[in-house]
Amino acid sequence: MPYAVDFGTVSTVGLESSPVADALAGLRANEARYFKNKYDHVFTVEPASDATSTIDWVNRILEEERGIVIAAPPLEATAFQVENIRIAYVFYQNGLSINVMYTVDDSGKRAVGFKLSDGMEVPAELASFKFARQKSKLAGTIRGSYFVIKNEY
Repeated sequence: MPYAVDFGTVSTVGLESSPVADALAGLRANEARYFKNKYDHVFTVEPASDATSTIDWVNRILEEERGIVIAAPPLEATAFQVENIRIAYVFYQNGLSINVMYTVDDSGKRAVGFKLSDGMEVPAELASFKFARQKSKLAGTIRGSYFVIKNEY
C-alpha cells in the first residue's frame, strides 16, 4: 500500500523493523519536505515487495557503475519524475537511503546519493566513500556522499 510521507508529523510506518527506525523516518521526512518545497511533489513510498522494478534499477546502477551490492534488505522505495529528472529512492533496514537522480536529457547530470541515518555505522560496501555531515531538524545529523553516473540506464 503506498504511503504519502508526512514531514509535519514524522512516522515510522513501514520502517519499524529498522534498528534506527526513528532516524530513518526523519531522513525520509526530510526528503519529503525537500521535494514538496522545491517541486510541489508529494513524496510517496511503497513497500519494497511492491517496488521491485525501482529497486532492480538502483541495484543495476550500483553494480555496473561501482560493483556495489547493498547487503541490507530494502524496506521501501519510490520512483517518480519531476521536471526532466527521473528520481528513485530506496530505504534500507540498516538506516541507509540511496537515491538516483537521473536527468533524462542526454547532456544532463546523473548521480547516485547515499545518506546514512543518525546512529548507523557506514556499511562495509560503502567504506571507500567520504561522507559529509548535514544537520536536519527532522533527521538529526545526516551523513551523505555520492558518485556521478557515467553510463546510460
